[in-house]
Amino acid sequence: MALKPVICISGFAAVGKSTAGKMLARRLGLKYFSGGDALKALAREMGYRPIGAGWWETPKGLEFLRLRSRDPSFDKKVDRKLLEVCRRGGVVVDSWVIPWLFKGRSLNIWITADKKVRARRMALRSKIPVSKALRILNRRDRESAAIYRRIYGIRIGEDFTPFHLVVDTTRMTPEQVVDVMAGVASHFFKRSPTRRRRR
Repeated sequence: MALKPVICISGFAAVGKSTAGKMLARRLGLKYFSGGDALKALAREMGYRPIGAGWWETPKGLEFLRLRSRDPSFDKKVDRKLLEVCRRGGVVVDSWVIPWLFKGRSLNIWITADKKVRARRMALRSKIPVSKALRILNRRDRESAAIYRRIYGIRIGEDFTPFHLVVDTTRMTPEQVVDVMAGVASHFFKRSPTRRRRR
């Protein structure tokens, strides 16, 4: 694999971005950064206590997301940080929009899954009914897509032009997802053989 690769993983909530991103980073010996973690750090600066993977589905987490939807500076601050991380290289970045924003060389992967499967995953991690998880997902998909369209003109879930690979995780284990991504990454970042000069 070439020196300091950049892999950007994108997709809607509860498709398996974080799980796959962390596992892929470990397998390839890269650092892992998450837009969600960066957003949680911002929430902590504002006095919130974002603890656990399911914090976004708690009343306080939903309150923070409502504030975020009204103030584009939240996302711009997070995205600037992630772009700095990408420029340094040697990373797997889990982010909704970095594949559109980063202009360097990166392997961009879109992850998707059936919405009912996503709802079951969210319900399991957040210990809430599946019906409630489905309502939250529908709202988050709609609101997040609107935020990024308003800030950057990006059509999340509609425009796939930045992506080299699309993975549907509906019927795949995390290990299978990472196998696919790692296989593509090994080819994507393979150095071109050095041409010998003719004498």
